[in-house]
Formats: sequence, C-alpha cells, structure tokens
Amino acid sequence: MKLKQQNLPQLPAHISRPAYAIDEVTAGIAHIGVGGFHRAHQAAYTDALMNTGEGLDWGICGVGTRADEVAMRDALASQDYLYTLIELDDRPDTEVRVLASIRDMMLVGEHGSEAVVARLADPVIRIVSLTITEGGYCLDDSTGQFNAQLPQIQHDLEHPRTPISVFGLLCAALAKRRGEGIGPFTIMSCDNLPHNGDVTRTATLAFANLVDADLANWIAQNVSFPNAMVDRITPMTSAAHRKALRQEHGVDDAWPVVCEPFVQWVLEDKFVAGRPAWEKVGVQFTDDVSPYEEMKIKLLNGSHLALTYLGFLRGYRFVHETMADPLFVEYIRQYMDKDVTPQLAAVPGIDLTLYKQTLIDRFSNCAIADQLERVCSDGSSKFPKFTVPTINRLIADNAELERAALVVAAWALYLRGVDENKVTYRIPDPRASFCQSLVAEDDGLAERLLGREEIFGAQIPRSSAFRDAFERNLLRLRTLGVSGTLDLLLTR
Repeated sequence: MKLKQQNLPQLPAHISRPAYAIDEVTAGIAHIGVGGFHRAHQAAYTDALMNTGEGLDWGICGVGTRADEVAMRDALASQDYLYTLIELDDRPDTEVRVLASIRDMMLVGEHGSEAVVARLADPVIRIVSLTITEGGYCLDDSTGQFNAQLPQIQHDLEHPRTPISVFGLLCAALAKRRGEGIGPFTIMSCDNLPHNGDVTRTATLAFANLVDADLANWIAQNVSFPNAMVDRITPMTSAAHRKALRQEHGVDDAWPVVCEPFVQWVLEDKFVAGRPAWEKVGVQFTDDVSPYEEMKIKLLNGSHLALTYLGFLRGYRFVHETMADPLFVEYIRQYMDKDVTPQLAAVPGIDLTLYKQTLIDRFSNCAIADQLERVCSDGSSKFPKFTVPTINRLIADNAELERAALVVAAWALYLRGVDENKVTYRIPDPRASFCQSLVAEDDGLAERLLGREEIFGAQIPRSSAFRDAFERNLLRLRTLGVSGTLDLLLTR
C-alpha cells in the first residue's frame, strides 16, 4: 500500500499512525536540512507531542539549500509528507510508526531565495532549527573564526537579496522581520557538535556583521540560540530497508527512516518566541547543557571514532560487526574508562557506569546495521570536536597516550584507502584529497598530519610525547595489523 494520507485507515493495525487531525497542523517551525536524523529525532518528538493532542501549531516546514535535497522533497511530497519511522533492535518489541509533523518543504533552488526568506519571516514561524552537519557552520576549527571566503558566503555578500547559504537566509529573514516590526525567531541547532547553540550564534553574528552591523546588534540582543545535546543512531536508509517495510509491514514508503529505539534530547530552555511542550514527551530542559554535551561527545562520539577507522581497516563494514570482536569491545571500554571518564564533571541524573554500558549495547545492536562508512565520514571535521579535546587534556595531565594516539594513527592509515584485506574504498570527507595528500608519503607523515592546526589544534603538534605515541601505533598497525596492535595494547 502506497503511504498516503487517504490510505492511513487501511494500514495494518500494528503500525502506529497520527492520532491528530493532520489537516489542522500548521507550521511553527522551519527546519533547514531535512535528513534522517531530523526525521528520527526532532520531528519524532514533535509528532509524539501532537499525538497527545497538543502542539498542532508547531508543525514543521522543511527548507533545503542544496541540490541533493530535491530527492528528499520529492519523496516526501509524493506521499503527503508522511513517512515511516522504523525502530531497529535485537528485541522484538520495536515500533513502526507513521509521522506527519513535517507538512511542507521548500527548496532554495526551486522556489527561490525570496520565497524562502518570506516563509522564514512569516510571524507564525517561531523557531528555525538546523541539522546542517558539523562542517556546515562555516567556522575554522583551529581558530573558531567564520570563513567568509567560502563560495556560498561570497555569493550572499555580493547578492544579499538572493541568499543561498544557511546564514544568508537566516540573516535576510531576520532583517525582514526587524524591518516589518515582527519579533525574532529562535535559532536552534540540532547538530551533533559541542556548544551547538553558541557555534550557531557565532556564525550568524559573523555573517550579519559582514552585511549590516546594526542588524548584527539587533540579533545579538533579541535572538536566542539554545544549546542542545542530541542523540539517536540513525543509519542511512537503504533499498533493503524499504523492501523490508513493504514485505513485512505492507507499506510502500519512498524514504522511510530507520533508527535505534534509544533517543535523547537535552535542551536549554532559551526560546524568544515560545516553544512546543516537548518536556511532555521526554525532552529534558536544563539551564546548562554542558555536562550532558561533554559526556555524550567524548564518550559516544569519541568512542565511535575510536572504533570506526580501526574497524574499517580490519575489514569490517558495520559497527555491530566490529563490536562482535572482543578486542574492540575491551579497547573501547578502556578508552572510555581510563581516558575519557576522568575528564568528565558530574552529570546530573546520569549514572556514567550505566551510560557507558548502554553505549556498548547500542553499538552492538545487530538489527540497526549501522554503517562504519557513515561513522567514518567527515573525519577532518569530527576529530577537532570529538577527539582532540580528550587528547589535549591527556597531554596536559601527562596521562597515558597510547589508546588515543591509536585513534589518530588508524585514521592516518585509513586515509590510504586500502584495508588489511587489500580492499579499496572511498574516503567520504569533503577534504578527502587534501587529507590523503598528508599521508601519501611516509617521510614526515607525523609532522604533516599532526601539524594541521585546523584539525588537531595547537597543543598536539607541540607534544613530542603524542607524536612518539602516534608513530609507535602507526608502525604497529603496519607491521602487526589491527588485531595484533590491539592485543599488544590491551595486554601490556
């Protein structure tokens, strides 16, 4: 059965569906970057709230700024913007659910900048949220400065009436609202990066200052940028997922989303124009998200990077395959227990021992079949956020460096594009060619790679102890292989 609004009553009884009148939903949120994570996280929380009978004025209008987002829009539009969320777990009691919280989607390349800006400037839009990836904030990782030389930013500075970048659109819409006497909206990042609200504020104000200093001052005084910690493993949807949905549940969905059952959202309660009552469906509001954020980024994301490049080199292609190897499980446990946990402040309401075991269980979930390629992607943007802060603290504390150095050594060898079984693979990173050039020659590799401050900052290149640990582990990986290196590391 094709997923359409008119077909909802005919869905199998075990498939949950909207308990609210879909036609009564109006957009109060515009979301830039409609992908799998948004649909499995923020949109799912919003749909859950609507199922309680509240929040129908907080529907979501998607906004796409990239050409490759046409496919998502077309898939959703073909089925009345409904989609299926499929929880995948080794347990049998997982949920299959149709959501309707996204009600529309606009594309800058199709509808035009002015139409998108007008939609964002509409007073009914009270939150503009973002999932634009770690690299989408146009900030230099080593300096924290806004990179105004990017092509899309240069375009917007030269053509302010027809912006194409995220920050050009945001500032144009806020300028329009200010000029028309309309109050501001909240800008809410849902991306997985440290202090995501602060990062968004920095980028937005930097762009605004390049356009209009008075506008920048108005934004600084009137717009809020709440920080958030977001979490849900959401693999890429495959043809096999779509086929299984048809065969096992009788639903033909052009682009379902698959995810683990676990979901978490810790959010600062800083909204200038109201917000949905997400606390009624499990969102934890707080005055300070920092301890939750550091816990998640250093433990979950840092551990993901610790296993992903080693796993890929070993010949594994899924996270659960890697976690079926006892050497990897013990390595990740030691990394979390010995390297990361001593750096963490107390996290209100969280038992760190239980949290770490939950991570092991989540990584080991066979049913979700999370692709290592997905976790490997954009390493040059992930390292500065997920791993470098841990390494910096280890260096400062004169602590053990071998486990953390192995993470970086594995990435260096991974960038060569050939695993231990002589299988070649692509490097999914916008800076892949540049990163590969850093490791192309053995001579001087450590200095070239670790010396890139936009990736590794200033402290790591100055640490001879870390460079030595990196070179030791790189040599071990080349001579002993992944399993031999892990075995030596864990038993010494």
